[in-house]
Amino acid sequence: MAKCYCCEKEVKFGNKISHSHRRSNRAWKPNLMRVKIVENGTPKRVYVCSRCLRSGKVQRAV
Repeated sequence: MAKCYCCEKEVKFGNKISHSHRRSNRAWKPNLMRVKIVENGTPKRVYVCSRCLRSGKVQRAV
């Protein structure tokens, strides 16, 4: 579910490193919003990241 409909940006995993350099797992999640868009003339609810919304890659339904 945590995936952008437009650019397919998804969760990335890595290590959180403390001040003492101990490592533990963490995740970087995309900033997704559930919006209604227009695709081929029909409205549809999808998850889109804020970067795609801001750049105008998808057209929001009014």
